Amino acid sequence: MSDQAAHILRSVFGYDSFRPSQDEVVAHLIDGRDALVLMPTGGGKSLCFQIPALVRFGTGIVVSPLIALMQDQVAALQQAGVRAAFLNSSQRPVDARRVEAQFRAGELDLLYLAPERLLLDRTLQMLDGPPLALFAIDEAHCVSQWGHDFRPEYLQLAVLAERFPAVPRIALTATADERTRVEIVERLALKDARIFINSFDRPNIRYRIHEGQGNVRDQLLRFMRDEHPGEAGIVYCLSRKKTGDLA
Repeated sequence: MSDQAAHILRSVFGYDSFRPSQDEVVAHLIDGRDALVLMPTGGGKSLCFQIPALVRFGTGIVVSPLIALMQDQVAALQQAGVRAAFLNSSQRPVDARRVEAQFRAGELDLLYLAPERLLLDRTLQMLDGPPLALFAIDEAHCVSQWGHDFRPEYLQLAVLAERFPAVPRIALTATADERTRVEIVERLALKDARIFINSFDRPNIRYRIHEGQGNVRDQLLRFMRDEHPGEAGIVYCLSRKKTGDLA
């Protein structure tokens, strides 16, 4: 792990140490190699590409299908002093042109793009200009035609390997079985990608199974009253109707 990466972790993001596997992923990407990263939600996937983007020369390009999430991440990065911006369909044309000008001038550390925006000819031509630090493809399971979250645009992201072969790429997801992992690597044309898989064990979560006895609603109320008085919780039901009836 480079001293610069450790310094950025502390001074920019406020953490004293990396979580398991984060340091390996960061070092791997800083060295310019492709990777596929599986980490649970809240496991620190974003730092795996944000820190290398700040260490490497050029702008890091982040592909995200979730407009609200990219806007939240950019706002948090800007608050931390990182030169970050996004381009998506929610922007006014004048704001998009301002971000494009910042990118061309080399004034951005990270630029977030929706996949359909990235694949526009004018966007790809724009990326041909200034130096690029890396490509990060978030929610990479969207490339899988077997999954519920399939996004056709993700199938076209292999163009990044053809057009920018010297720029390292990292694909990230919180959900991918072995078949999906193979599909991600193949469809995104990740070159000799190392696969990092973090444990999905949540030691703060426990499962207890109780057989329904009579009125399940009353049984649930007793459980909440006797074992979790004054606390908040989430109750999952199998249908909207049952949810409404229980509420």
